[in-house]
Amino acid sequence: MVKRSLILIFALALLAGCQSGNQLAATLPPPTFDGPRVAPRRAVPLPQLPPSQPVVSAQRSRVPGVPEGWLPSAKARRWQYIVIHHSATDTGGAAAFDRMHRNKGWDELGYHFVIGNGTDTRDGQIEVGSRWPKQKYGAHCKTPDNRYNDYGIGICLVGNFDSARPTPAQLQSLAKLASYLMKTYNIPASRVIGHGDAKPTECPGRNLSVAAVRRMATQMIAQADKRREPELAAASTD
Repeated sequence: MVKRSLILIFALALLAGCQSGNQLAATLPPPTFDGPRVAPRRAVPLPQLPPSQPVVSAQRSRVPGVPEGWLPSAKARRWQYIVIHHSATDTGGAAAFDRMHRNKGWDELGYHFVIGNGTDTRDGQIEVGSRWPKQKYGAHCKTPDNRYNDYGIGICLVGNFDSARPTPAQLQSLAKLASYLMKTYNIPASRVIGHGDAKPTECPGRNLSVAAVRRMATQMIAQADKRREPELAAASTD
C-alpha cells in the first residue's frame, strides 16, 4: 500500500514538471538555422591616388633624322633633367670611359651618351651608352637624393673645357641631341643643366656655356615645329 502511494506521488510530480517545461518552451523564441544576424559592414572607400604622369614613348615621338640608336628598346624612364659633363681628358670615347668606370667598381659606363672630339671617335660623333637602350638610371651625378642619377640623362663631351673649348661639331651634336630629348621627354630648357649646377664641381668646365646649349636646342625645336606646321595644317583639313 505504501509502495503504491509512493509511485502515485512520483508520477504526479513528473507530470507537473513536464507541463512546466512545456509552458517554459512556449515562451522561448522560435529556433533559427540561418546563423546569427550580423549588421552589414559599410564599405571603406579606397584613397584616391594621384594620376601618374604619362610616360612618353620614343617610338611614338620619332622624327625624321633621328638615329635608331637614340630610340630605347625598353619602356621610357621618367626623365626630368639633362646633365652635361666634360670628360676632363684630352682624348677618349665611350669604350675608354666604360673601362675607366668599371675599374672604379661601377657596373658599366655611367653616362647615357658620349660626344667625341676626333680622338677615339669622330669629332661630334654621338655614342649611345649601354644604359640608354635599357633605360637604366645614370651614374654620373651623385647627390644626397640621387635625383640627377635617377631622372637625369647624362651626356659627356670628350675634352677638358677648363683649358680648351668644345669643338663646333660637338656643340652642334649636343644641341641636336638635347633638342630631341627635350621634345621627346618634355624636359624644359631650365632643366638642361651642367654637372656643376647640381653639385659643387667645375664640370663641365668654364669654357662650355650651358646657357648657349639651351638656346641652340630651343631654336632647333622651334625650327622643327615650324617645318611641321604645313603638315599639321594639311592633316587637320583631311
